[in-house]
Amino acid sequence: MMESRRTFLRTLGAAAAAVSVPGTAVAMDPLKRRGGPHMQLSLAAYSFRKYLTDYRRKGAGAAPGEMTLEDFVDLCAAYGLPGTEPTSYYVPDPLPDGYLQRLRRRAFLAGLTVSGTAIGNTFTHPPGPDRDREIAYAKLWIDRADDMGAPTIRIFAGELQDGTTEAQARQWCLDAIRECCDYAGTRGVILALENHGGIVSTAEQLVSIVREVDSEWFGVTWDSGNFRSGDPYAELTMAAPYAVTAQVKTRVSSPQGSQPADLARIVKILQDVNYRGWLALEYSGPEEPKVAVPKYLEELRRLTAHAPHVSSAAG
Repeated sequence: MMESRRTFLRTLGAAAAAVSVPGTAVAMDPLKRRGGPHMQLSLAAYSFRKYLTDYRRKGAGAAPGEMTLEDFVDLCAAYGLPGTEPTSYYVPDPLPDGYLQRLRRRAFLAGLTVSGTAIGNTFTHPPGPDRDREIAYAKLWIDRADDMGAPTIRIFAGELQDGTTEAQARQWCLDAIRECCDYAGTRGVILALENHGGIVSTAEQLVSIVREVDSEWFGVTWDSGNFRSGDPYAELTMAAPYAVTAQVKTRVSSPQGSQPADLARIVKILQDVNYRGWLALEYSGPEEPKVAVPKYLEELRRLTAHAPHVSSAAG
């Protein structure tokens, strides 16, 4: 059985390297990482969304939530984490002068690194005002990520727009990402495409876009809970070689429904590709986050602390 599994994983890895779309140029190879796996834990602010003001939906006149992003950063420090993800949705709008720089300072003085942020963009619009607006928004947040010290931004592809085909949407998405990556490179920020439905519902769709964009400022946001195929773990295995940042959810989905995630298996998939980077918990379960989050962080600490030994000659 173990040999059959190893054969399956080798075959799946080969498929990831070869995945392409007919008629397109495929260039980007899986990321080469020196040394063995090394993961640092972070926490996405989305985990405490019930306590934070979501400025995407409510605007500047929103009633303040019980928690600010400053409170969230302090909470990450209280949890003993090395990283924090102040997700953009909870940044005040309009943005007060110097706010992001002060948030960066607060994290630094708490002994935290800003592991990244995220934006809610859609790149599947045809050329025109809607597409231009989404690209401008992404570029705005590239500047803001640089201001807050975030090395990466989780971005999205988007759903099909009315009256368009997947082939069209894919090309528009490719063009938008390339333009944004060119700009991101000038600010030293890496864009990371998340497996989040729409035209990147499958690992094959996701990896084919990353390979075709072929930018050193681009990769995958590897989200353990967002694939909904018959075997989400196989899809995660396919996407893992391209991960520049990773987030873990406590449940996985399939056509049969949602079920508790095998966190040990999830971490092992990343270890097998020598993933070195942030692993952010994004809690979205039904349990009270103030109760659930510390519990899951403790389990992730245990799992990530036992990386396989790697010889000093590795890489």
